[in-house]
Amino acid sequence: MLDIKFIRENPDLVKEGIRKKRELDALPLVDELLKLDERRRELLTEVESLRSQQKKLAKAVGQAKRAGEDAEDLLAKSAELAEYLKRLEAEEKKLEEQIQEILPQIPNLPHPSVPVGESEADNVVVKEWGEKPNFDFEPKPHWEIATEMGVIDFERGAKVSGSGFPFYVGQGARLVRALENFFLDYHAERGFVEVRPPLLVREQAAFGTGQLPDKEGMMYEVSGGYYLIPTSEVPVTNLHAGEILDSDQLPLKYTAYTPNFRVEAGSYGKDVRGLNRLHQFDKVEMVVFSHPDESYDWLEKLTRQAEEILEALGLPYRRLLMCTADMGFTQAKKYDLEVWSAGQQKWLEVSSISNMEDYQARRMKTRFREPGGKPRLVHTLNGSGLAFPRVMAALIENYQTASGGFELPEALRPYLR
Repeated sequence: MLDIKFIRENPDLVKEGIRKKRELDALPLVDELLKLDERRRELLTEVESLRSQQKKLAKAVGQAKRAGEDAEDLLAKSAELAEYLKRLEAEEKKLEEQIQEILPQIPNLPHPSVPVGESEADNVVVKEWGEKPNFDFEPKPHWEIATEMGVIDFERGAKVSGSGFPFYVGQGARLVRALENFFLDYHAERGFVEVRPPLLVREQAAFGTGQLPDKEGMMYEVSGGYYLIPTSEVPVTNLHAGEILDSDQLPLKYTAYTPNFRVEAGSYGKDVRGLNRLHQFDKVEMVVFSHPDESYDWLEKLTRQAEEILEALGLPYRRLLMCTADMGFTQAKKYDLEVWSAGQQKWLEVSSISNMEDYQARRMKTRFREPGGKPRLVHTLNGSGLAFPRVMAALIENYQTASGGFELPEALRPYLR
């Protein structure tokens, strides 16, 4: 969430950021919030004054009683004041609840370096790496190759769970395991602590990272008030919710493998064929808790770390700086990495790396303290390192052979023995 004080002092800047992100439903909420905040602060001033009067009356009643004087009028006035004060406190509490209900509906503001845009067409390609493969035969899409080889069974997955839930079979299942171990090892060797988080989270955890109230339609809600995680960002970023960290602990760097679950409502057509868009998919995530002064350095480091994995796999990729209109609700700046799909002749997103600044930390109350200083909010970052399905699609398509199979890059072979 944004700081109410920041919104109060910079309403025009907040509105400008909302417009740039094209979250226009949030625009009227700013004025509503400011009106509620002004009334609440007026009430707090009045309540403070009345409590002072209340103390004076209580002292006067005590003095009258000790002097043997009639204190009935003072007691009546004190009772009347207490009743009025009770009503004001109830109003102030209701206003605070309304403010806390609106604040999460106002998006994070884009960093000044983010290009202003109206759609994904305005994203900026800032880097491209690798040579697209050339074949002396007509390349096939991954779903044809995988089905013919029997390594991914889309049809039986749809029979059991519906479309978007494939079976990985034999070498396909081994490839999933190889990617998990390769990705985790890569991050662990660079100082990231591996964690195995829960796959179910409570509403408060989803609120903490901004999935709620913005992305209800993306998550599977199950019984008991739990949600299946749409990404391991949710449990891992909540690992330090409500804590005050020592500044010398920062940065905290975590990596996690999990299956992830997304409703992906409205997904249809050729762009969701095969592994392009699934309801259940595997991913290794990177999460960093950073000092505010270092978070944009970490955005670059995380992005580069994900790129290095793609280079090790020999997959041509490009880095996109996302424009204001194509960023998430919680993000201040975001890069996407896309790999080239030789069989489909298009780019496929395999990673998003984002700096949330203190937007999530304020929701989760995750802070740090420097020696002799007051607690401050950390900055949180996360990035896919990497998502499996489209990496697998690109591997199958880019390394396909004329015989109808596919090879794998040298980096993965030790994990497939």
